[in-house]
Amino acid sequence: MQPVRTDPGAFRQAMTRFAAAVNVVTTDGASGRRGVTVTSACSVSDDPATLLVCLNLSSAENAWFEENGAFAVNVLSAGDEALARAFAGEDKLTQAERFARGEWSTGATGAPLLSSALVSFDCRLIDARVIATHKVLIGEVADLRIGEAGAGLIYLGRSFRSLDAGQ
Repeated sequence: MQPVRTDPGAFRQAMTRFAAAVNVVTTDGASGRRGVTVTSACSVSDDPATLLVCLNLSSAENAWFEENGAFAVNVLSAGDEALARAFAGEDKLTQAERFARGEWSTGATGAPLLSSALVSFDCRLIDARVIATHKVLIGEVADLRIGEAGAGLIYLGRSFRSLDAGQ
């Protein structure tokens, strides 16, 4: 069977119809403190609790996640859209300026946990692989913090939107 290559532009357009939770993925350690907004995060297993995150290789600083050996996935609430935009780089803020926009604590791995997150998964890196344009990080959940219940922030149709679990 011959592999089929999909046009990247058509694929990006198709992905605008793929609703996804918005997260800020963070790390801290010897390589430095960093956070980025991602929609490419999901569970892998519940036993042991494991998540995966995809980070674009175009930013050299994304290597810090692997070098630090830990990351946190902070699932954003609908009220955190400005924070999502800041960590996505829209305002061209430094990492210190981005982190100043939220209230943070430190998880068991040393990764920053967002106080306003619906939930924060604190992960120890167990594997990392390059797949095409991204580094796929796989982390075993070392700890989790469940925040206040509320509407989640999602990305759909190239726009941020909110989704209430009761809707």
